[in-house]
Amino acid sequence: MALVLNEDQQLLKDSAKSFCQQNAPVSMLRKLRDSKDSDGFDRQLWQQMIDLGWAGMAIPEAYGGFDFGYGGLGVVLEETGRTLVSSPLISTVLLAATAINELGSEQQKQELLTKIVIGELLVALALDERTSHAPSHISTTAKQSGDGFILNGSKTFVLDGHVAQKLIVVARTSGTIDSEQGISLFIVDSNVEGVNCQRSWMVDNRNSANIQFTDVKVGADALLGELDKGFSGLDKTLDVARIGIAAEMLGSMQAVFDSILEYLKQREQFGVLIGSFQGLQHRAAEMYSEIELCKSTVRAALAALDDADKSQEEIASLASVAKAKLCDVMMLVSNEGIQMHGGMGMTDEFDVGFFIKRARVAQQFLGDATFHRDRYATLNKF
Repeated sequence: MALVLNEDQQLLKDSAKSFCQQNAPVSMLRKLRDSKDSDGFDRQLWQQMIDLGWAGMAIPEAYGGFDFGYGGLGVVLEETGRTLVSSPLISTVLLAATAINELGSEQQKQELLTKIVIGELLVALALDERTSHAPSHISTTAKQSGDGFILNGSKTFVLDGHVAQKLIVVARTSGTIDSEQGISLFIVDSNVEGVNCQRSWMVDNRNSANIQFTDVKVGADALLGELDKGFSGLDKTLDVARIGIAAEMLGSMQAVFDSILEYLKQREQFGVLIGSFQGLQHRAAEMYSEIELCKSTVRAALAALDDADKSQEEIASLASVAKAKLCDVMMLVSNEGIQMHGGMGMTDEFDVGFFIKRARVAQQFLGDATFHRDRYATLNKF
C-alpha cells in the first residue's frame, strides 16, 4: 500500500491548494460569520468547485462523475481543511453521494448522482438522534402505509440540513432502538409536509440543523437500498466519510502548525526570538512527528477505499484508526496553537482561533476518539 501521492494526485493537490488559497482563504469564513449568511457557504465559490469537477471526483463515470477515486477527493478535502472552506463538499458529496452510490438503485443513481455532479442538487444525511454519535441508535420510525411509508421522529446535527433539497433519512422499520437490524434509508424531499427544519449555528460557523418528521408520507420509490437491511451500506458510507473528515483535519492541523512555526520565528521575548527556546522547540518537534504519523494514517485509509482487494472489515478498522488518531493530534495541535500564541490566538487578530473551533466540531462529527478506539477494539475482537 503506497503511503505517498502518485503524480496525478500530487498535481490535483497542488491545484486544490492554489485554488483554496486564492479563492477561499480564512477571511471568507470570517465574512460568512459576520454577515450571518443565510446559506452558510458561498454559492459562487461552490459553483467554481463544481466546475473544477470536485463534486464528481469519486462518482463513477456512468453517472457523470470522473471516477478519480477517494484518494483524489481526500487530497481536495485536505486542502479545503487548510483554509477552512465551508461548502457542501462533506454533506452532499462525501456523505450523500457515497450513500446513494452504495445503496441506490440504478434509477436513483442516474437521477440523483448526475445532478450532484453538475451542482443542481444538495443532499444531507439525517442520521444522529443524540448529542453523541450512535449510528445504530435509531428511534425515528418508518411504518408501511399502503404503497409507501410514514416517517415520524427527529434528527440532530444534520450537516447542511437547512439548504438541502433532499434528505437521506435513516429510520427504523423493525427491531429495537439500538439494533443494527431493521434500519432502512429513505430519500425525502425537504419541502414536503411534515418536515420541520431548524437551523443551528455551530461554534465553527458551519451549518447544522435539527429536523422533526411528523407523519411524513413517502412512496415506495423513496427507499434507498433494501428494507430492514440498510445498516451495512450506511456503515460503509460512514467509514468513507470518517476517512474524508480525517483528511480535512490533516489539512487543518498542518495549517495551524505552519502558523505556529511562523509565530515562533517572529515573536521576541526578553530580546530573543521565542523559537530559540528549547522547551518550545521540543513541543514543535512532537507536533511535527505526530503530524507525519497522521499523514501516513490518512494516506493508508484513502488508498484502502480505492483498493478492490480490501475487505470492508479492513476499511472499517483503518477508518477508526484514522479518525481516532486525527482527533487526538488535532486536539494537541489546536491547543498548542492557542498556547504558543500566548492566548491571543483566540482573538480575531489571528486565524488560529477558527481552527480550534473547527477542530472541536470535527472531533465529534461521526464519532470522537473514544468512540473509534472502542469500535476498533470491537472490530478486532478485543
